Amino acid sequence: MNCIMNSFYLICIFMAMFLFASCTDSEVPDIGLFSELVTIGEAEFQGSASFNSDRQFFSISGSGNGFSDGQESFQYLSTDQTGNFILRTRIDELSGESAQAGWSIRNNMDEESPHVSAIVDADGNTYLAYRADQGSQTTLRKLDVTDANVIQLERRGNTFILSAAKFGDPFISRESVDLVLNNDVNIGLFASTGDVQFSNVRVTVPMDDDYTPYQEYIGSRVEILNVNTGHLEVVHEENRSLQAPNWTIDGRSLIYNADGLLYNFDLETREPTVIYSDFATRNNNDHVISFSGELLGISHHSEDHNGQSIVYVMPIEGGTPTLVTDLGPSYLHGWSAGDDTLTYTGLRNGQYDIYKISVDGGEEVQLTDTPGLDDGSEYTPDGKYIYFNSERTGTMQIWRMRPDGSEQEQLTFDEYQDWFPHISPDGKTVVFLSYMPEVPSGDHPFYKHVYLRKMPLDGGEPEVIAYLYGGQGTINVPSWSPDSRYIAFVSNTQMED
Repeated sequence: MNCIMNSFYLICIFMAMFLFASCTDSEVPDIGLFSELVTIGEAEFQGSASFNSDRQFFSISGSGNGFSDGQESFQYLSTDQTGNFILRTRIDELSGESAQAGWSIRNNMDEESPHVSAIVDADGNTYLAYRADQGSQTTLRKLDVTDANVIQLERRGNTFILSAAKFGDPFISRESVDLVLNNDVNIGLFASTGDVQFSNVRVTVPMDDDYTPYQEYIGSRVEILNVNTGHLEVVHEENRSLQAPNWTIDGRSLIYNADGLLYNFDLETREPTVIYSDFATRNNNDHVISFSGELLGISHHSEDHNGQSIVYVMPIEGGTPTLVTDLGPSYLHGWSAGDDTLTYTGLRNGQYDIYKISVDGGEEVQLTDTPGLDDGSEYTPDGKYIYFNSERTGTMQIWRMRPDGSEQEQLTFDEYQDWFPHISPDGKTVVFLSYMPEVPSGDHPFYKHVYLRKMPLDGGEPEVIAYLYGGQGTINVPSWSPDSRYIAFVSNTQMED
């Protein structure tokens, strides 16, 4: 009888476990890159979290007092992380009186855990919060910024750096603290009382400081940016160096380079395919689509030219490239609206200047002649100007000139190092890459904190439209969507094999 009863109990337990597992699996929401939602401290009720995979938004409905009165209580959407990293997000919605939200880096899930946290509250304040030892008091340091909604929390060994900005502005306020946390920590988004929506959430693992440029690479994310709203979407990622996406004029594909080859990335299927380029298998990130959409200009390191970058053109669907420039190195950047002229950067007589040439080849025409580097030339759709970047005034800035090289005019005047101006198809907006002031003016390295900024075609105050980790290969070439609404670019992070 006891055996029968024991068997019955076991069957009931197994059935209950099966039903619980089935119910749990069906009710667990998608939370994207995070692994769990945890309640830290005393909260009135268990909150909830979700991830909108189409829009790549995270939402947390939280309860608790956040970081206040020496107590910590909030909902924590977390995962494990090791070593150095960069956490970044934009907080789109923060509702509820006394609500708080942001990032937290913690040794453990205890409410008294050592931590470093980035806090934005409903009153428009931003704080760097930290606790050095288990059970000690949390210290709050207020940043000199109002209504910040973009926050970046970076770990560099035992140094933690919080940067904050109101979207559209550069990071105008930074605070840092030196603190010993575990190498293996919990990281995540948190929310106290109310509903919070996070967008543009990125966990980035930066390149090691001692890497060898152009020999060692980390992974790449191909992203699409809504130029008007600043919303980002990752459409593809690989654990290798993908660079410089062009957007085809039918709006269906991106073309980028990787490991010397060119790829067509289908935006519907999200699958890349190699573009046949015959002998040209050492292509760099200076490739441009003709205005007609029929031809692809490439920069191939030719064995016939001592391995120098040489400009060729080929059918956009693939084929055997035709030589354009006899001299090298030549790095292609622009194509005239009539599809008859190419512009490129050439090193001649120890100086980098901008040149133009017929698409059929022939004699090149020098357009700039100044000490230092002129680069990134691109025609406006109406053919009236060529935009470019130049360091002739001491920092790298955006310039423009007439197609014959006359009327050279500076358009940006700030402390950033501005590269690669790209003009929208409707001829209204310029988007460009901005390095921080400490980067040398003549260098555009990989793996740096950079901005994408935009301004009106005739100049004006630039506006930040993306905060990212990238640089070389991010946006070297024209990458606007044909409707002038989006930009494609590449950001970088270390990935697991």
